[in-house]
Amino acid sequence: MLRRLLHAWQGRRERSQLTRHAVPDALWELTLARYPFIARRSAADRATLRRLCSLFLARKEFHGAGGFQVTDEVAVAVAAQACLPVLTLGLEAYDGFVGIVMHESQVVAPREFMDEDGVVHEYEEELAGEAMEGGPLMLAWSELQADPALGAGPVYNVVIHEFAHVLDMSNGASDGIPALPSAQAVQAWIDIIDPAWAQFCECVDAGEDTLIDPYGAESVEEFFAVATEAFFVEPAQMLRLHPALYKLFAEFYQQDPAAGDTQHPDTDRAQA
Repeated sequence: MLRRLLHAWQGRRERSQLTRHAVPDALWELTLARYPFIARRSAADRATLRRLCSLFLARKEFHGAGGFQVTDEVAVAVAAQACLPVLTLGLEAYDGFVGIVMHESQVVAPREFMDEDGVVHEYEEELAGEAMEGGPLMLAWSELQADPALGAGPVYNVVIHEFAHVLDMSNGASDGIPALPSAQAVQAWIDIIDPAWAQFCECVDAGEDTLIDPYGAESVEEFFAVATEAFFVEPAQMLRLHPALYKLFAEFYQQDPAAGDTQHPDTDRAQA
């Protein structure tokens, strides 16, 4: 009885969120036009994504930094890209944080590190986005406004990148290994991603062109994030160039975006 009451309450709450945060048709069409890799997904995927966007907007709190105003256009652009990796996994994967801080442009952040001799070095780093355990998550709007021409260089998508870090940290550490169901699954993940990363680093060191952003050579956790960008933005090329890694990601994300791409999507009119 209690379980049925809870289920009914959750259903009413979700319906209320979908109504109050429904994405208007014109804004949804603008978002699809801005991000072709979303528009190419199947009609069913786009309907599910639109529904998740509404729930995401109901559960997250956006804040503008330095006077930046978070408009509906900004919030939906973030939501649509953030929800794509959890299209099947569900929004619960993002329950560990609430706040999203939006800046107009990249942020200069002070950094420091200690070398092997114990000497502390200070420097500055330009950030397009940053994910921290427990939040908030930071993004620069200037990095979201244009979808880079596909095939014109390494894939770059800061929203998918930072939300991949959120998924990575779901196991309690930022190590390139998201939460997996068993020790065997973790080992299977390591057996594929570690050699893929090592080979990728060799390509970057040799100055070869790569589909995956060379920034991934920094660490395996960055490799996971930039490879996730390629998986969702350029899935067909990802499958062709990195088949084992594509299969690994397809199993984790429970999606096969290369198979679901459509070049001429119909117009989404009905709010799911």
